[in-house]
Amino acid sequence: MTSERAESLLAHDWIERQPSAVSEHLERLPVEEAAELVALVKPEALARVFRALSVDAALAILSNADPEAASALLLRLVPSQAGSLLGELPEARRESILACLSKPAAADLRRLLEYPPETAGRLRDPRIEAFRGTTTVKQALQRLPRQPGEPRALQLFVVADDGRLVGIVPLHDAVLAEPSDPLASVIQGPPVSVSPFASRTEVVQTMERNRLTILPVVGPEGLPIGVLRLHELLREVGKEHSADLVSMTGASKDESALSGAWFAVRKRMPWLQINLLTAFLAATVVGLFQETIAQFTALAVLLPVVAGQSGNSGSQALAVAVRGLALREITVWSWPSVALKELATGAVNGIGVGIVASAGVYLWSQSVGLALVTGTSMVASMSIAGVAGAIIPMGLAALGQDPAQSSSILLTTVTDVFGFVTFLGLATLLSNLL
Repeated sequence: MTSERAESLLAHDWIERQPSAVSEHLERLPVEEAAELVALVKPEALARVFRALSVDAALAILSNADPEAASALLLRLVPSQAGSLLGELPEARRESILACLSKPAAADLRRLLEYPPETAGRLRDPRIEAFRGTTTVKQALQRLPRQPGEPRALQLFVVADDGRLVGIVPLHDAVLAEPSDPLASVIQGPPVSVSPFASRTEVVQTMERNRLTILPVVGPEGLPIGVLRLHELLREVGKEHSADLVSMTGASKDESALSGAWFAVRKRMPWLQINLLTAFLAATVVGLFQETIAQFTALAVLLPVVAGQSGNSGSQALAVAVRGLALREITVWSWPSVALKELATGAVNGIGVGIVASAGVYLWSQSVGLALVTGTSMVASMSIAGVAGAIIPMGLAALGQDPAQSSSILLTTVTDVFGFVTFLGLATLLSNLL
């Protein structure tokens, strides 16, 4: 075996075993070099790498790769990812890639682009094996996909002579049936399906209501055009939720744990600078009350307690609001009712926490005034924090921004400033009781 051949085998083995590490390496390479690898690496292996790549990096590579190699790669990607990437490419580039595919394959990918994002039509897998009702169980089982990488069939979709979906046969029912039985005789009840324009929320609700793990997508005339698999939907939802958690702290959704250091710096630095400015704003507020703090040093000890509790209250409201927007439980027009609910929740929680905090402060300081200031400011700051936690993501959504993007940085500013103002302001007003 030549050394060149050995290096090639080792490289492919590394790509297949460490796709995340390879994706990090690709993100660090110049785009032209990364694009050249698309033609040199087996598309099956490279597809695993692309699942770990950031969207920006994947689009840059596809934009510069050989069209024929790019088309082979797209065929190996999860259809929803392939459709999403194609939809983001410039039209001329997209057409040059599709031109390298067979007409049926190109038609399948084009159909993925016909539906709005986050709908069943865009998320579906167009690879669906449909059988006539007259097909015997034995014939159907022999036709099931057996190629590596093909999705494992758990249900057999039965269509009429005109192509309409008329029934679904679970694989275990087919295995237990007589080999000579026609599939039509094994069907149990009418099929459950969704329109290609159904939202992801509707899809999940339909699966949950009917206890399904696989759901056919049915287009015009009742023709099956693809399937949705619960594990793939959950994986995508998990990615989005984890991305939301990352973006709420000011990091980028595109950054992974194995992204390059320079990539992470470029994505994080702007928000860290913004966070620095907001920290100075909070420090300025504290500076306005430095004479009060100097006179009553106990205030400096208790200040983080009040600010911390208001921050926790705001974070809880923020998480609920972001989740509600993501699941479409609420819209930006729901802000009055949501804000009122969080105001009431924050106030009641503030009273409960404030009573305990006041008792602890009194036992520690023997000061009724300090206990009163602590409890009262706890109620006020937690109420304000709850409202802020609800309004900030809804305000970002109303402005056309990602409601999760760096919400926590803005929330921290609000909770710190108002927490300091209420606590130190009340201490100043009631200084004769301290």
